[in-house]
Amino acid sequence: MTETLRAEDLEALAVRAGRELEDASAPEILTWAADTFGGRFCVTSSMEDAVVAHLASRVFPGVDVVFLDTGYHFPETIGTRDAVEAVMDVDVITLTPRQTVAEQDAEYGPKLHDRDPDLCCKLRKVQPLQEGLTGYTAWATGLRRDESPTRANTPVVGWDAKRQKVKVSPIARWTQDDVDTYVAEHGVLTNPLLMDGYASVGCAPCTRRVLEGEGVRAGRWAGRGKTECGLHD
Repeated sequence: MTETLRAEDLEALAVRAGRELEDASAPEILTWAADTFGGRFCVTSSMEDAVVAHLASRVFPGVDVVFLDTGYHFPETIGTRDAVEAVMDVDVITLTPRQTVAEQDAEYGPKLHDRDPDLCCKLRKVQPLQEGLTGYTAWATGLRRDESPTRANTPVVGWDAKRQKVKVSPIARWTQDDVDTYVAEHGVLTNPLLMDGYASVGCAPCTRRVLEGEGVRAGRWAGRGKTECGLHD
């Protein structure tokens, strides 16, 4: 069983799978993950769209879909989560930070996201995910290589050294057109904000609509030179 493998063995497994599955389809990659890790595999979703959750549900019905409720989400994001839970054959698991927004404000001062967004992301995203993934050996993301330069080398299967887990990115090779085609063909749920000028959806205080000609993630932490929350660093 993979849960008994040492970290170095899991890393070797991940690297080998990344090479062997580079040209595999997203369902094939997810089937490998489900067959290899079983109940110790989960999908994480920001509820920007439910593409990976939908893909995973077709090869692994009842798969755990982990969602981080930071306390700062748009209502549309929470609504997308609730809809996914209602209509897909998945088990949505909502993680929350140790502190409520009010408790964080009391300790660090209000609007920490404006003064120290890295710390805010650490407290409300990175730490909760670290704790929430404890029971899993592998996790899947919706990362795509075309999203930003920092994601250009994302392997379809790789090693998450920070968390000591196998990280699966089944749509890493997809383009936005591939995503749009899949959504249209399968009627997959997407966040309504994607139809309202948002190209990437994160926490409300740190997300804006993108302007014509801007990159997909230009609306995240705009003007700060920050492009990642720390979950995928």
